[in-house]
Amino acid sequence: MDRRTTLVATAEFLAWWAALAGLWLILVSAVDTLELAVGAGAAAVAALAAVAARRAVTAG
Repeated sequence: MDRRTTLVATAEFLAWWAALAGLWLILVSAVDTLELAVGAGAAAVAALAAVAARRAVTAG
């Protein structure tokens, strides 16, 4: 991977993460430290899956 590809993948991951973390915060009833940690982790896993799925589809 070259530098541009890495930057695009990182930006895509961060965009997915922000959208999914925001959705998590909208859907939870109580926002405390544990909820924020679980939401951030779940959003990161889902964002990684989304980026990997897109790369798998467009790879060839």
